[in-house]
Amino acid sequence: MQHEVVIDSPPPPAALVWAAEAAGPAAIARTVRRLAGGTHAATHLLRTERPAVEMVLRRFPSGDNTPALEAQVLAVLDGLDGWAPRLVDVDPDGRRFGDPAILITRLPGRADITSVAPETAAAQLGGALARIHAAPVTQIHALRDGMLAAAKLGPAGPAAPIVAAQGYRLAGQESVLTHYDYWSGNVLWQGGAITGIVDWAGASRAPRGFDVSWCRLDLVLLHGPIVANVFLSAYQEAAGEAVPDMPLWDLFALSNSHRAVETWLPNYHDLDRTDLTAADLRDRHTAWTTECLARYRRTAWTCQEARGSASQSAQLMSRPR
Repeated sequence: MQHEVVIDSPPPPAALVWAAEAAGPAAIARTVRRLAGGTHAATHLLRTERPAVEMVLRRFPSGDNTPALEAQVLAVLDGLDGWAPRLVDVDPDGRRFGDPAILITRLPGRADITSVAPETAAAQLGGALARIHAAPVTQIHALRDGMLAAAKLGPAGPAAPIVAAQGYRLAGQESVLTHYDYWSGNVLWQGGAITGIVDWAGASRAPRGFDVSWCRLDLVLLHGPIVANVFLSAYQEAAGEAVPDMPLWDLFALSNSHRAVETWLPNYHDLDRTDLTAADLRDRHTAWTTECLARYRRTAWTCQEARGSASQSAQLMSRPR
């Protein structure tokens, strides 16, 4: 979840020429409006005439390699049965008008974290994520290793020692297609239903718990643990299986976000949650850390007791009578 506002200007004329060329030799493009939902890129809806086409332009600061990464991912996803946009064109070096940029197809709907009731939204988020994880992406091997990418940052905060010591258990789980930044602002809604997922630049091969724990953290920050639990239940029901080591995955997400959670505030404000403050985000992150640490320790202690009981039973059974 990126935070900094990098470009705060409408698309330049050269960007509209680029979009028109992508639509057809006789096309003319214009800017419709800026799109909310993430402040890392300047995102605008463009519309062409002759033919009538809508597409999304995302512009990034000089040197940012996100357009190149997203273009590679979208080529692999191939629309993901309508859940992801398709690549129109990419200018990774900013040769067209100075900014690295990407043109993608427009999905229906808009980013919205206020209109749908929290528990209803959480249930739909869980179902949608289960569908993404079940997608038969034949070229998933072409995506980066998400756990390796996360490891480069290193865990931080109170949960860091546990994540550092036990993270191998997570890395060894089965990999699926993961979005890598599955939070409420990267989901589009229309008529109270999810219509698509955007911002795929970080998509990776990683265990399902990666996305699940990240979205749970987002929902805790927005609405609290009860809503995060609704999401988890909906996900597991739709996936038809439980997420292994969920308490450890929650600590994984917390340790990966410990240094930066306050910087997410502009993303939430951009989507009309202006009631939140940086202090709110830190306080909720801290409280969730405390709760998740306690749950993990209870789980670990229960497992240790179970192993101890099993060992004692085995010893008794092996004694001669």
